[in-house]
Amino acid sequence: MDKLIRRAILFDYYGELLNEKQRSIAEEIVSEDLSLSEIGEQEGISRQAVSDMLKRIDEKLESFEAKLGLVKRAERVKKLAAELKELAGKPEPVPKEKLLTIAEKLSEEL
Repeated sequence: MDKLIRRAILFDYYGELLNEKQRSIAEEIVSEDLSLSEIGEQEGISRQAVSDMLKRIDEKLESFEAKLGLVKRAERVKKLAAELKELAGKPEPVPKEKLLTIAEKLSEEL
């Protein structure tokens, strides 16, 4: 997965767990697509300071995911839902056991 996309997804899930300054900088990078220099100018800090902070933000977001696993869980739920959708679109009957297996997996994830 592209690093920028991964950062945006993690920020969506865990952004509120960052401190105010980190959240502000992450928001400027993820949502406003500002460069490190532009953020540095706005924040009154150097481009290198922004880069260092971004590195710490990425480490924090990855740490939250490693501990909580919300993104990974959402991906598994999405995959199971797609599997159910595919089965629902088939013209032939689907074995009850297969549906129960998917339902059990979904239940475990939720």
